[in-house]
Amino acid sequence: MRHAGVGVGVGLWGPSPRASDRPRDSSKGSSGKGAGAKGASAKAVVAVHRGKSPPPSPPRQILAKSTEMIRQSSLTRLGCIINTAVNGAKRSGNGDTQWYFSQVKGTLDDDVTEADIISCVEFNHDGDLLATGDKGGRVVIFQRDPVSKSVIPRRGEYNVYSTFQSHEPEFDYLKSLEIEEKINKIRWLRRKNQAHFLLSTNDKTIKLWKVSERDKKVEGYNTKEETGQVRDPSCITQLRVPVIKPMELMVEASPRRIFANAHTYHINSISVNSDQETYLSADDLRINLWHLEITDQSFNIVDIKPTNMEELTEVITAAEFHPVECNLFVYSSSKGTIRLCDMRAAALCDRHSKLFEEPEDPTNRSFFSEIISSISDVKLSNSGRYMISRDYLSVKVWDLHMETKPIESYPVHEYLRSKLCSLYENDCIFDKFECCWNGNDSAIMTGSYNNFFRMFDRTTKKDATLEASRDVAKPKTLLKPRKVCTGGKRKKDDISVDCLDFNKKILHTAWHPLENIIAVAATNNLFLFQDKF
Repeated sequence: MRHAGVGVGVGLWGPSPRASDRPRDSSKGSSGKGAGAKGASAKAVVAVHRGKSPPPSPPRQILAKSTEMIRQSSLTRLGCIINTAVNGAKRSGNGDTQWYFSQVKGTLDDDVTEADIISCVEFNHDGDLLATGDKGGRVVIFQRDPVSKSVIPRRGEYNVYSTFQSHEPEFDYLKSLEIEEKINKIRWLRRKNQAHFLLSTNDKTIKLWKVSERDKKVEGYNTKEETGQVRDPSCITQLRVPVIKPMELMVEASPRRIFANAHTYHINSISVNSDQETYLSADDLRINLWHLEITDQSFNIVDIKPTNMEELTEVITAAEFHPVECNLFVYSSSKGTIRLCDMRAAALCDRHSKLFEEPEDPTNRSFFSEIISSISDVKLSNSGRYMISRDYLSVKVWDLHMETKPIESYPVHEYLRSKLCSLYENDCIFDKFECCWNGNDSAIMTGSYNNFFRMFDRTTKKDATLEASRDVAKPKTLLKPRKVCTGGKRKKDDISVDCLDFNKKILHTAWHPLENIIAVAATNNLFLFQDKF
């Protein structure tokens, strides 16, 4: 394993897998021990009831136990009903999820400051906190309104919990390079105590932040005044016992670790391992492995930098740890490939365990083929069985057991294929759209232009185009599906592809891990939508 010291120039846990997602153990067929026991039990019941004499009355203990089992079974069914009511989507007659406007954060003015543009969005593991980062280096954390969780039906309403400056602009004097303060990624750690922890990164430096609450203060110090000024020891005539008094709730954010000087190129991804002790950071050519307690050293686990930079053919675009297996991670490239690596195989994972790549369609071959095939984001499912990848025109679902082709492919804005030339000229073709799963891996969300975002239901194979705009920013407004037409006659609510605003784009989205609440970043605004009211 290569050691990347500080001075060296180098770079979700969710619901349990569905039954269909779990690999079946071939050694345990339907006639296994469990099935046999169940069959024997059923036969015994039939034999008893077919007998001539009635079965003897069961003892009181058995009756009590049976009553308790029935009561528990009823409670289980009730729990399932409540869970379905909470997590299930409110559906219309045709089976489509209906989405309603809940909240919008940020001003709806046309005058947008560059520093206020949202650059990342992330829910924590229970969905009670939602963090956003912006181009000004700020992190804003929103907390779920406790009342909105207790009412029926639940509401997805969030209030500002904490705001802090995560990164400042810097200047690299050795390379005469300006380092932006823009927050590239935020990743939450699983909660272990009363405090919350998250990782945030800009192009070069990763920081571990502790966010904690304080609602008590200590008064009656012997050696200092209430203002904090140190007292003269000669003036202390008696000893006082300090007392703890309640105070107004204060949320503090403090940097606990700073991981710097390990990436030559811009950091594009960070991902916390399922062991909650290590994490990876990826730049254009290298991936480093860090321990959360050690800031002065990291280990280089992937290095695709060629000896001669003129031979460079691809760069790393995204990387993520497996949500369950702590030894596995994936990374995508600008060539449209995804590599699965196993850290048990070798210290340096230059040789992948699996390569996921879709054969190119010769009929769609063009000058822009390589650019639009570049993968901008990759996300493993909560179960760990699947992953989604987002390229410029589509989002694909891959089964980790099948490398040859994706099992599902969803066009996001295929109508832009004829506009690639103009999109190349205005640099929009290089936009990096993210994608995300819902809590049970049955739906996918990703962004598009004109403040449109796309939803794909994997079960019904239906999709929807929705819009995050000020027109829907009214309480409980139902989002109406939008349609983009390429020519000919169009309906009243349809929009022509020539009328799309390419300056308004949804690059960053997040889905609540347990409920149908989504967060959509539209320039400097954060829209929150939910499936029912």
